[in-house]
Amino acid sequence: MEIIGVIIAGVIIGLLGKFVAPGDRDNIPIWLTILCGIGGVLIGWFIYTAFGGNGSPGIDWVRWIVAIAVAAVLVMIASGVTGRSRARSL
Repeated sequence: MEIIGVIIAGVIIGLLGKFVAPGDRDNIPIWLTILCGIGGVLIGWFIYTAFGGNGSPGIDWVRWIVAIAVAAVLVMIASGVTGRSRARSL
Protein backbone atom coordinates (compact mmCIF):
# COMPACT_ATOMS: atom_id res chain seq x y z
CA MET A 1 0.00 0.00 0.00
CA GLU A 2 2.94 2.32 0.62
CA ILE A 3 4.03 2.15 -3.05
CA ILE A 4 0.66 3.55 -4.13
CA GLY A 5 1.10 6.42 -1.70
CA VAL A 6 4.57 7.15 -3.10
CA ILE A 7 3.19 7.17 -6.66
CA ILE A 8 0.33 9.51 -5.75
CA ALA A 9 2.69 11.77 -3.80
CA GLY A 10 5.11 11.63 -6.73
CA VAL A 11 2.48 12.89 -9.15
CA ILE A 12 1.62 15.82 -6.89
CA ILE A 13 5.23 16.60 -5.99
CA GLY A 14 6.30 16.35 -9.64
CA LEU A 15 3.72 18.90 -10.70
CA LEU A 16 4.66 21.17 -7.79
CA GLY A 17 8.34 20.77 -8.67
CA LYS A 18 7.58 21.71 -12.26
CA PHE A 19 5.68 24.75 -11.00
CA VAL A 20 8.48 26.03 -8.74
CA ALA A 21 11.34 25.29 -11.15
CA PRO A 22 12.70 28.51 -12.63
CA GLY A 23 12.25 29.18 -16.33
CA ASP A 24 9.98 27.51 -18.85
CA ARG A 25 9.75 23.81 -17.96
CA ASP A 26 6.73 22.89 -20.05
CA ASN A 27 8.86 21.23 -22.68
CA ILE A 28 9.09 17.82 -20.99
CA PRO A 29 6.34 15.20 -21.17
CA ILE A 30 4.02 14.61 -18.23
CA TRP A 31 5.29 11.07 -17.64
CA LEU A 32 8.80 12.44 -17.12
CA THR A 33 7.42 15.04 -14.71
CA ILE A 34 5.75 12.24 -12.73
CA LEU A 35 9.00 10.24 -12.66
CA CYS A 36 10.82 13.34 -11.41
CA GLY A 37 8.17 13.69 -8.71
CA ILE A 38 8.53 10.09 -7.58
CA GLY A 39 12.31 10.50 -7.56
CA GLY A 40 11.88 13.75 -5.63
CA VAL A 41 9.79 12.02 -2.98
CA LEU A 42 12.21 9.12 -2.55
CA ILE A 43 15.44 11.13 -2.69
CA GLY A 44 13.94 13.98 -0.63
CA TRP A 45 12.87 11.62 2.14
CA PHE A 46 16.34 10.03 2.11
CA ILE A 47 18.05 13.44 2.36
CA TYR A 48 15.64 14.48 5.13
CA THR A 49 16.43 11.42 7.25
CA ALA A 50 20.17 11.63 6.48
CA PHE A 51 20.27 15.10 8.03
CA GLY A 52 18.54 13.99 11.20
CA GLY A 53 14.88 14.40 10.31
CA ASN A 54 12.82 11.94 12.28
CA GLY A 55 9.33 13.11 11.49
CA SER A 56 6.91 14.94 13.67
CA PRO A 57 3.38 14.34 14.78
CA GLY A 58 0.95 15.39 12.09
CA ILE A 59 2.14 16.66 8.72
CA ASP A 60 5.91 16.95 8.44
CA TRP A 61 6.19 20.08 6.30
CA VAL A 62 9.99 20.12 6.17
CA ARG A 63 10.09 16.67 4.58
CA TRP A 64 7.58 17.73 1.92
CA ILE A 65 9.45 20.98 1.18
CA VAL A 66 12.67 19.01 0.70
CA ALA A 67 10.84 16.60 -1.64
CA ILE A 68 9.47 19.51 -3.71
CA ALA A 69 12.93 21.11 -3.93
CA VAL A 70 14.50 17.84 -5.08
CA ALA A 71 11.72 17.32 -7.63
CA ALA A 72 12.28 20.86 -8.96
CA VAL A 73 15.98 20.10 -9.43
CA LEU A 74 15.14 16.83 -11.18
CA VAL A 75 12.66 18.63 -13.48
CA MET A 76 15.34 21.17 -14.40
CA ILE A 77 17.83 18.38 -15.13
CA ALA A 78 15.28 16.44 -17.19
CA SER A 79 14.33 19.57 -19.10
CA GLY A 80 17.95 20.31 -19.92
CA VAL A 81 18.74 16.76 -20.98
CA THR A 82 15.63 15.64 -22.84
CA GLY A 83 13.57 18.79 -23.36
CA ARG A 84 12.05 19.49 -26.72
CA SER A 85 13.15 22.68 -28.39
CA ARG A 86 10.51 25.35 -28.94
CA ALA A 87 12.49 27.07 -31.67
CA ARG A 88 11.13 26.57 -35.16
CA SER A 89 13.33 26.56 -38.20
CA LEU A 90 12.14 27.37 -41.69
